[in-house]
Amino acid sequence: MWESETEYVRGREFGNGFFSSTKHGFNTDGFQLKGQSWYVATDIPSDLLIQVGDINFHLHKYPLLSRSGKMNRLIYDSKDPDLKRIVFEDLPGGSEAFELAAKFCYGLAVDLTAGNISGLRCAAEYLEMTEDLEEGNLVFKTEAFLSYVVLSSWRDSIVVLKSCEKLSPWAENLQIARRCSESIAWKACANPKGIKWAYTGKPSNVSSPKWNDLKDSSPSRNQHVPPDWWFEDVSILRIDHFLRVITAIKVKGMRFELIGAAIMHYAAKWLPCLIQDGELQADEMSISSHSNSWKDGFHMIIPGTKDDNLSIQAKDQRTIVESLISIVPPQKDSVSCGFLLRLLRAANMLKVAPALVTELEKRVGMQLEQATLADLLIPNYNKSETSYDVDLVQRLLEHFLVQEQTDSSSSSRRSFSDKQMYEGTQRGNNLNPKSRVARLVDSYLTEVSRDRNLLMTKFQVLAEALPESARACDDGLYRAIDSYLKAHPTLSEHERKRLCRVMDCQKLSVDACIHAAQNERLPLRVVVQVLFSEQVKISNTLANAITLKDPAETRYQPLITNRKTLLEGTPQSFQEGWVTAKKDINTLKFELDGVKSKHVELQKEMENLQRQFEKMSKPKPTSAWSSGWKKLGKLTKMTTVENHGIGPQISTTIEHVRKPPRRWRNSIS
Repeated sequence: MWESETEYVRGREFGNGFFSSTKHGFNTDGFQLKGQSWYVATDIPSDLLIQVGDINFHLHKYPLLSRSGKMNRLIYDSKDPDLKRIVFEDLPGGSEAFELAAKFCYGLAVDLTAGNISGLRCAAEYLEMTEDLEEGNLVFKTEAFLSYVVLSSWRDSIVVLKSCEKLSPWAENLQIARRCSESIAWKACANPKGIKWAYTGKPSNVSSPKWNDLKDSSPSRNQHVPPDWWFEDVSILRIDHFLRVITAIKVKGMRFELIGAAIMHYAAKWLPCLIQDGELQADEMSISSHSNSWKDGFHMIIPGTKDDNLSIQAKDQRTIVESLISIVPPQKDSVSCGFLLRLLRAANMLKVAPALVTELEKRVGMQLEQATLADLLIPNYNKSETSYDVDLVQRLLEHFLVQEQTDSSSSSRRSFSDKQMYEGTQRGNNLNPKSRVARLVDSYLTEVSRDRNLLMTKFQVLAEALPESARACDDGLYRAIDSYLKAHPTLSEHERKRLCRVMDCQKLSVDACIHAAQNERLPLRVVVQVLFSEQVKISNTLANAITLKDPAETRYQPLITNRKTLLEGTPQSFQEGWVTAKKDINTLKFELDGVKSKHVELQKEMENLQRQFEKMSKPKPTSAWSSGWKKLGKLTKMTTVENHGIGPQISTTIEHVRKPPRRWRNSIS
């Protein structure tokens, strides 16, 4: 469709790239340049001096009056018949455009190219060289060349749009920039399989394409055209024209991933420090070599904070940053999170408009789980006490939590089948944004905790911003707390206890528990909690081990083998900690066995004592004689106690008792 790279239209309509006026009143061989002045090579002396910038043109009134309405007004309205000098201070295109217009007035052949057509079109409009004075005047000629030649060519459209940078506001009023932007957008959105025109591609070590040196290298039929073929060509445009092209491409419906990639490519060219090392130093605030000073361009896309202390180059870069922020696609993964963070760093340093900074912070919060620690360490440019902008990270974390809550609420509205598919995809891809952000925040806290000016309140608020479920292990948080305690040795006991409350001792690994038990910077209460939690873990492990010892012990043998295999694959520090824990478990087992054996011995001794007591409590067997003497003793005691009131019965009983012994004695004798 657009196969105008061969410029066949020029040969058909414009005399092979040249056109001239057939009506002229002077026979001339052309123009001659002598120093800073142009002269017409003719025998008739000039009667008019026109000064354009530093260049003087010695011309004649009649050729100019016949084709320029502005010259008619200036000469006839001046009411000075001897007017011989006119100064054009604001003529668009400068002396180069006026030279071509003057040659056209004299009927000389003019070579129209993509490099001079925009300036000549604006100069023709300025000089009012319309059809009212002569048919086929310069306005008509240049407008036809723009419509039929330039807009049908990819390369010429970009060259003309690039040349419009010095023609504001004439190029805007004449719709040259808009028409070129639309043409570029249509061609960029075309199917790559049908591209037949030449494009720059991705040259190595070239800051910007040199259009005069490019050769026609249209892709062949078998050549594969990448989807980002237009990035390099469009990136040579100034930011306001690039913004116009990207806006037109968005309207045409291009994929947001390609638009984001084009924006990052443009930033890499115009803000190299932003992409290469992420650092924008004060002495590196120069735009790349192909950039120009914006004296006539579209300066501020969105107004930012005025600051007279910034240099002109820094203000230009602020304009670029503001414009890039405003055209980033709203989709989540259109650009990388690292690019957004580096753009945010540049925005804070260049004092970009607060509304744009807030919008950029929200964009970073949408994909904070993709960030790295190096990108998150943004210096504090507000002359605060801390070296890094901790408040900024706190705001980014808040935006992330809001986005996560919004995503969770929207996912809860899905149907059951869709939700199951979504959760299955999440589990399959091992996506857990909160856990990634938690590790990132722990690393960030460890890094910024070395700053002695960091308040404990800010540290604690940032550590407690995430929910408890976000951290499966608190080793990173413990490392950050220990680093903060080491950098702030003057904290009181109460402050140290309050700081350690953000950590859950039950979520510490074996290595962290061993380190915490020997850490003198921790409060004693925290050390006791760590030891207690570790004791509980050991008890649970011991209980699980006892539970596993059942008659079907062989069934669990593969599980034990797998544990040994996993243990061999763990780091050395973890293995050492596990060996220490096993020694403690074995010691406890040995002590428990000793207690059990002592308990058994005590039970045996108790049984022996019980038997001896029972033996001592039983009555001994006695003979009939001893029982008789016992009865006699009892009767004697009764006689002595109850000798009153018994009367003659007592004496009778005594005599009866005494008789048997006498008989017994007699029987013995």
